[in-house]
Formats: sequence, structure tokens, C-alpha cells
Amino acid sequence: MFRTMMNGKIHRATVTEANLNYVGSITIDSAILEAVDMLPNEKVQIVNNNNGARIETYIIPGELGSGVICLNGAAARHVQVGDVVIIMSYGMFTSEEAKTHEPKIVVLDEKNHIEMILPEEKAHTTL
Repeated sequence: MFRTMMNGKIHRATVTEANLNYVGSITIDSAILEAVDMLPNEKVQIVNNNNGARIETYIIPGELGSGVICLNGAAARHVQVGDVVIIMSYGMFTSEEAKTHEPKIVVLDEKNHIEMILPEEKAHTTL
């Protein structure tokens, strides 16, 4: 059996752009992608903390160190610049692998710079 587990999480990213006319996807600063082991074209889920919207799309790498978090195409209708979002990627693991898998989790500041790297996510964690 395979289990779908969270592989990477970008917590409290601030939307810097919303581009309705772009073909689609989410553009994310390459430095952030590297920190959470996410790749170009990888499927991600985005949760908007401001309005509860949940979106699935794929990643386009943004300029290194730019802090860009830009939802493109139809996804742009679900966010406003300044909204705070959580971006998660998932991986398929065997039951044995899933028991020891450790996702990469970063928390961003309001300018989308990495504020902290969490070694794990415990119950009742608040920031």
C-alpha cells in the first residue's frame, strides 16, 4: 500500500501578485522551493487563510530571493495581494517509508523570507 503524505509545507506565505491573464500555476521564490524540497511543475495545494479557498495547481520557480508568491490564471480569482496562504506538496510513500518520513516545513515572515524551519509539526502548534 502507498500512503500520500505531506512532503513540504510553506507556512504563512504572503501573496505578492495575482495574475489572472497568465496561463496558470503558482510562482514561488526559488530559495523557498529549495528549502522545502519542492520542484518546478510539482503539484501543490494552496490554502488561503483569509477566505478558506483551497486550490490545486503546479509550481513555476520564481527569482531567487525575490519573495514572490504569485497565483496565476484561474487561481488568481481565489486570492488578493496580501492574503496569507499555506502551500503544501505531497508524496507517495510505502507504509514503511511513511513511518519515518520527515516533511520539510518553513514559516515565512511578512516579506516571504524564511523566519524558521520546523523540524516537525506537533499537535496544538500555534505561531
